[in-house]
Amino acid sequence: MKTFAPNLEAGAPPRFLLRAWVVVRDGLPSVGRYRRYFAALAGPLVLVWGLALAYIALAPDRYDSRMTLILPGTGVGASMNLESIGQATTNTSSAFSSPSLSPTENYKRLLQSDLVLRDAANIAGEDEGAFPQPGIKLIDQTNLIELKMPARSPEQAQIRMQALQQAFNTALDTLREDEARAREQADSKRISELERKVDEAQQSLLDFQGRTGLVSLDQFAGRITALDQLKANERDRRVRVAETGAAASRLASTLDISLPQARRAMQLKADPEFQELLGRYAKTNGEHAERSGTLGDAHETIEKLAAEKASLRADLARRGGALTGLDGTKVIALADLAVSNTRENLFASLSERDSDRTGHGAALAELRRQIASQSADAEEQVEQAARLADLLRDLRVAEAVFSSALARLDTNKSDPFASYPLVQTLEAPSLPRSKSAPTPLLVIAGALGATIFILIGFLLLWLRQPIIRKLLPNA
Repeated sequence: MKTFAPNLEAGAPPRFLLRAWVVVRDGLPSVGRYRRYFAALAGPLVLVWGLALAYIALAPDRYDSRMTLILPGTGVGASMNLESIGQATTNTSSAFSSPSLSPTENYKRLLQSDLVLRDAANIAGEDEGAFPQPGIKLIDQTNLIELKMPARSPEQAQIRMQALQQAFNTALDTLREDEARAREQADSKRISELERKVDEAQQSLLDFQGRTGLVSLDQFAGRITALDQLKANERDRRVRVAETGAAASRLASTLDISLPQARRAMQLKADPEFQELLGRYAKTNGEHAERSGTLGDAHETIEKLAAEKASLRADLARRGGALTGLDGTKVIALADLAVSNTRENLFASLSERDSDRTGHGAALAELRRQIASQSADAEEQVEQAARLADLLRDLRVAEAVFSSALARLDTNKSDPFASYPLVQTLEAPSLPRSKSAPTPLLVIAGALGATIFILIGFLLLWLRQPIIRKLLPNA
């Protein structure tokens, strides 16, 4: 098509209307082509608006029941102190503490599982194949789970959501029970092993106690204390033996008499017959000495007193010999020693000191024998005490581990939400007040948007040549 440029002065810019006339004259198609353009537009527009109107007219009404679940994000802990046994502590970390695991994702998958949907369908009294999957949305940066359940009536939507909630809670309870049962079986096996170790440790301790007679470490400490006490008593007895021996020796030296002589003198002093003879002898001896001063030895009285004195002396020697086993001369000498009561008391003291020394000596010998006997077993007793300490420690450790395991088992049972966190209903299943679909305004808006895009597309297709020449003037 031939074009004519307007007659313009050189260098003068064309006016706006002249530019628009050039675009319309050179860019728009001829009038005869508009019929084909309208025919081409009619097909897509009829299809878009036909589908929109058909959806509005024929699509069944849909109502959505909504529910929101929330998962608390804190962990729990428990501690139990057992007096004289040990301590059991259990801590459950927050379910959201691990960056690689998300309980909300796990619960989302559980809500969409066939098991939960089939149970929900059975609870709602519907066919399992016709029960729809819920719409689930996880809210970022929260522990919330939003659920949406479609149905053809508000009541049916609410019933379906309630059935889904019940089936979901039942599935969680079943999982928790299975976990608790599996843990209890494992814990029971562990408890049996620990109980067997406690029995073995206790039996070993009882066997050792029955074999050695050593029941406790206090008993061993008592034996050591008794040995120390024996040694202390032995030292005390040594002092007493030395003390009584020195006292007896000193007393014997003072009296100028030996201990056997003192004993025989005391023996004579204690005999009544000897003492009677000794008294008569002393009296006769005194009278003889008195008469000898005035009478001569040949006097009848002096002779008679001398004869009586000799007879009494012989009787004293005979009686003293019978008592002490000594000859007459020694008996008379002892008789002279036994005359004084003061000397008699000293003799008694000397004999008593000697008896004490003998008694302390016997006690000292017995103490030394016991010390030697117990000292010979000291090394063996130390080994037995060390073995007993090991057995007691093994038993205490076994009992502490066993008791702690029992306590830990009880505390673990107190937290059923360790693996499957607690889930709460933030918003109960709602009863829809308006239908969710179809929405005429949204459908019409979508059809209008599609119409606009179709028109823009065809417009660009028709005006492609002026646009190309405008962008590429030298093409």
